Amino acid sequence: MKRRFIYGVVLAVLAVNLGVGLSLYTTLAASGQEDNAYPSLEQFAYVLERVRRDYVDGEKLTYQDLVHAALKGMVSTLDPHSEFLGSDRYQDLMDDTQGSFGGIGVVVSMREGKLTVVSPMEDSPGFKAGILTGHLIVAINGRSTERMSIEDAVKLLRGEPGTDVDLTTMDPATGKTKDHHLTREVIKVDVVKDSKGGRQFELGEDGIGYISISQFNEQAGDELEAALTKLKEQGMKGLILDLRWNPGGLLDQAVAVCSKFLPRGDLVVTTEGRTPAQNREQRAGSRGLRFADGRELPMVVLVNLGSASASEIVAGCLQDYKRAVIIGEKTFGKGSVQSILPLDDGSALRLTTAKYYTPSHKVIHEKGITPDIPVDLSEDLQQNVRLRRSPGAVESMDEAERERVLSTPDLQYDRARDLLKGILLFTERAPDRLVPAGTEERWVRR
Repeated sequence: MKRRFIYGVVLAVLAVNLGVGLSLYTTLAASGQEDNAYPSLEQFAYVLERVRRDYVDGEKLTYQDLVHAALKGMVSTLDPHSEFLGSDRYQDLMDDTQGSFGGIGVVVSMREGKLTVVSPMEDSPGFKAGILTGHLIVAINGRSTERMSIEDAVKLLRGEPGTDVDLTTMDPATGKTKDHHLTREVIKVDVVKDSKGGRQFELGEDGIGYISISQFNEQAGDELEAALTKLKEQGMKGLILDLRWNPGGLLDQAVAVCSKFLPRGDLVVTTEGRTPAQNREQRAGSRGLRFADGRELPMVVLVNLGSASASEIVAGCLQDYKRAVIIGEKTFGKGSVQSILPLDDGSALRLTTAKYYTPSHKVIHEKGITPDIPVDLSEDLQQNVRLRRSPGAVESMDEAERERVLSTPDLQYDRARDLLKGILLFTERAPDRLVPAGTEERWVRR
C-alpha cells in the first residue's frame, strides 16, 4: 500500500513535465531510440523510498522535500534560466515584477555555472558598495556559491530590511576578490528616471530629452508615457533612451515601450519554440511618437553589457527599423523565453520554452545586440556614471569625492547628444530631404 502511494506521488509530480517528456519521447521514437518513462519512474520511486527509509537523518525529511529537491536538480540541468521555484522564491519573483522587495538590489543570473551580477539597481546597497555588472558572487555569508542553485542564492541575498548579509565578489577581469558587509533595504524600483535620477524630466536648451528605464516591470510603459508627455509639452526635438544596466523584465512592457515609437502593427519581436503555441508575434499597439507634421522623433538608444532580455528586444527592434541609433557596448545576450507554470502547492516551474528574434529575425540569445556606434567605458567610468545619476549616493560623499564623480564624463551619453545635435542641425537646414514617417527607411538621407 505504501509503495503504491509513493508511485502515485511521483507520477503526480512528474506530470508537471509530462508534455515535455511526451515530446521528447516522440522525437526519440521517431529516430529509432527507446526512452520509456516507466522504468525510470520506478527507479526514481525506489531511490526516493530508500533515502526516506535509510538516510541517517531521514526522519527530518518529507516526501515533498525530496521531490522538490529532485525537481530543482532536474530543471537546473536544462539551462541557466530554467528553474523550479519553491513557494518563497515564486513569491519573490512576483514581488520583482510588481516593484518592491527586501534585499541588496542586485540582479543575478547563472552564467557558465557561476553566479553573475547582471545589474546592480541604482541607490541600492549593492550599487553603493561598488558591485558591478559582470562581477561574480563567489560566497554569501561565508558559503561558497559553487554548485549553488539560483533559488538558494536569491534566498540568501533577500531578507528582512535592516538585516545584514556578507558577500565576497570577484572581478573576472583581474581575478581580485572583495568582501562586502551589506544591510538589506526595501528595494523600491522607480523604473523611469531623468538624467539626475529624478522624475522631473526637464528639457535642455538644445531640445534633447533624456529618459532612463532601469527595468521592465509592470509600471514601465505607463511611466514612460508620462515622461514622454512632459518632454513633448516642453518642445522636445530629440530623445536619448538609456537602457544601460537594465536587466529586462516583462515582455509585454518591452512591447509597450516599442509601441511609443513605432506605427501601429509594426512587428516588435517574435518568439519561436518547439510547439506551435510558443510561436508568436508581438506587434506595436499604438501610433507612436511623432511631430505635428508627421515626422518621427530622432532618437538614440544607449546600451551596455548590463542591458539584457527585454532591453535587448527594444534595442534590437528599434535598430532593425532604423528608428533609433544604438550607441554603447554589446549587450548581455539573454534572449530566451521563460514560461511560469504555477503548481498546486504554491511552487512553480520556470521553463525556457522559446527564444526571441528581432523583426529581421536576428537571434538575441547568446549573441546580444551589437551597437551601431561602439563606445566603451572602463569599469571606473561606468561606476562613476551610475553614481552621478544616483542623488542619494552623491550626497553621502565627501566634497572631493563628489567633485570627482560629478566631473566624470559619460562618453556614451556625450556621443549620443552630439549625434542628435548633428541630426537636428541637418533637418533644420534641409527638412525636405527627410523621409516621411511610414516609409520603409526612417531618418536617413536620400
